[in-house]
Amino acid sequence: MIFENLKSTDPEIFEAIQKELERERKNIVLIASENYASPSVLEVQGSVFTNKYAEGYPGKRYYGGCEYADIVENLAIERAKELFGAEHVNVQPHSGSQANMAVFFSVLKPGDTILSMSLSHGGHLSHGASVSFSGTFYKTISYGVSKETGYIDYDEVRRLALENKPRMILVGASAYSRIIDFEIFSDMAKEVGAYLMADIAHIAGIVAAGLHPSPIPYADFVTSTTHKTLRGPRGGMIMCKAEYAKAINKMVFPGIQGGPLVHVIAAKAVALKEALSHTFRDYQTMVVKNAKKLAEELIKKGFKIISGGTDNHVMLVDLTNQGITGKDAEEVLGGIRITVNKNVIPYDERPPTITSGIRLGTPCVTTRGMGEADMTEIADIMSAVILNTKDPEALNALTKRVDYLCEKFPVY
Repeated sequence: MIFENLKSTDPEIFEAIQKELERERKNIVLIASENYASPSVLEVQGSVFTNKYAEGYPGKRYYGGCEYADIVENLAIERAKELFGAEHVNVQPHSGSQANMAVFFSVLKPGDTILSMSLSHGGHLSHGASVSFSGTFYKTISYGVSKETGYIDYDEVRRLALENKPRMILVGASAYSRIIDFEIFSDMAKEVGAYLMADIAHIAGIVAAGLHPSPIPYADFVTSTTHKTLRGPRGGMIMCKAEYAKAINKMVFPGIQGGPLVHVIAAKAVALKEALSHTFRDYQTMVVKNAKKLAEELIKKGFKIISGGTDNHVMLVDLTNQGITGKDAEEVLGGIRITVNKNVIPYDERPPTITSGIRLGTPCVTTRGMGEADMTEIADIMSAVILNTKDPEALNALTKRVDYLCEKFPVY
């Protein structure tokens, strides 16, 4: 990451990159959907493969000169198959949302009904939200979590499935902290004759490490991003049963995309190789331990965690008893260099631009090498921030504690 050429040809972009690197080094990042890609992933993503057009698939391209593009795409596919036990993998989607779009378009028709988790209860925009393509093209029936427990109410999901007879049942979330029972969802889908699609974008790394049940044996389609817990480049992929391989490939290209991003696919291959290592499982084990510890310590400080804790890398903090909105908490924590995102909580009475909660996750801090003792320190700092939002002297002292952790656990 020297950027000697860029430094002279475009100093403004060079400066922005340097400032972003400094920001990542000097902030404790608790955004659940972010992670730090390895230097190898970064190198490959900036490689000469960015020059190559490779429309089509390995061995069946529409351009000449794709022999080495074929090698990296085949490696990415085979490594994903090995990691997840999938029958077929498409590594070309540019993002998780586009992976989801390809699945929808391959088996659904406009107007079909999908049953998915409500955005306000932890689902994702691309799962049928009205502002997304998925909500525009399809009729969405939403399920959520119990107001009392914060867990998915499987009986209610089944009732909605039987009542609405969806063409597809979608399971997956961007802010749900508990184990998802894919087998129960599979039984529901079979009962009503629906396809089952699982979006594991957030938990892919944890699933790959065997720390969360895999949807592969149960779902017709499994989509994921390749960043987040998987710790690769920003991008998407689709895993499915062999019988859907042709339809999925055809829909990704030429259905919704043109030329694949070969440099990103190569970076995906590198990340997938890293995920096949023993150290990756150790890392994911620590991600989960850190999340549990952070949730536990925040609860001790009087914070309410939706569902009372976490089984994965993420937690949703309900701030209604702290006298602060999610928006204000994001800003004041950002001021002392703890990066979080405001997030609606189930049954939230505030709009998404304000929110009553924040979402926290431990992939980034774990990649830096932090452990459970450091989660105790972070929880103590966060609690003190919320109690001293108007005290510059106290906030300055807390910033120094953040600086100490960042210097002790460097990113790059």
